[in-house]
Amino acid sequence: MDATLPGDLFGNGVIAAPMAGGPSRPQLAEAVGRAGGLGFLGGGLKTPQALTAELDTMGTARPFGVNLFVPSAGEIDRDAVLAYRERLLPEAAALGAEVPEPRWADDDAYPAKLDLLLDRTPAVVSFTFGTPRWDAVSALQSAGAFVLQTVTCPEEAAMAAELGVNALVVQHPDAGGHSGAFLGLPPFAGTLPELVAQVRDAVALPLVAAGGVGTPDDAAAARSAGASAVQLGTAFLRTPEAGSNPVHREALASNDFTRTAPTRSFSGKWARGLENDFMRRFADAPAAYPVVHHLTAPMRAASVKAGSPHRTSLWAGTAWREALEEPAAAVVARFAA
Repeated sequence: MDATLPGDLFGNGVIAAPMAGGPSRPQLAEAVGRAGGLGFLGGGLKTPQALTAELDTMGTARPFGVNLFVPSAGEIDRDAVLAYRERLLPEAAALGAEVPEPRWADDDAYPAKLDLLLDRTPAVVSFTFGTPRWDAVSALQSAGAFVLQTVTCPEEAAMAAELGVNALVVQHPDAGGHSGAFLGLPPFAGTLPELVAQVRDAVALPLVAAGGVGTPDDAAAARSAGASAVQLGTAFLRTPEAGSNPVHREALASNDFTRTAPTRSFSGKWARGLENDFMRRFADAPAAYPVVHHLTAPMRAASVKAGSPHRTSLWAGTAWREALEEPAAAVVARFAA
């Protein structure tokens, strides 16, 4: 297979990462597309109805992508979750919020959203947190979609290649937000270009580099290592088109935060964000996604409503200092191939 991405879909080689929870709204996807890149809708953590409404607002002038979270079938330690819930009660109460009872079974409506995308197929569909079934990949391709899979190591890349996906998003641990890892291997210890080179040697698929790309030089290094495009998330968080909440935007621009760190405290799954007090105090959160996500959701919303960054997630990659308050088109222009 030719290890390059089709220019009619991926334009100038800049992709706006699908960021669930609000940032990747239609306005951002459309702005990135108009600027010559590829915009994305984050299908994770949305109902099929909400995703349908977003699809209804998208124009047809430029292609765009939709990302889905693949649910995990892993076992959850219910006693650990219940103990964690007890610890969350005073944290939420301090903001006038509640901690709901655990939702033990939650597949993020994945089957229904997959059916939706088979009916209303966007130009690109990507998967993260796990791999879809091979027949889902084939069906989407038959419907006209270019299929991407997020991987974090050569072993995951090889597994995804066997499913017949069209290309891979190679995500480095420096990426903001949730890790797409699904094999449970230790995080990659080298640089993003080194990870891209290892995956390039393992599979003959086009590669998209993601994670810690904060400057045009970072993008150039990833491309030199074998990536056909770069996927940016944090770089778009302060753009006016993104749906980032005001607390998140202010934190990204603030000098109050000095580092990012991976945490399970807000969702039960490893994710990188600006390190706040809550992350430090709840560093031992159980591995229970999305159960923990739903436990902390009211608290996080109340923290944002109160204008406080201390009990909400502030997802950001290691290059967050490079994120500017500028239009999405300016971000695309800076990182274009």
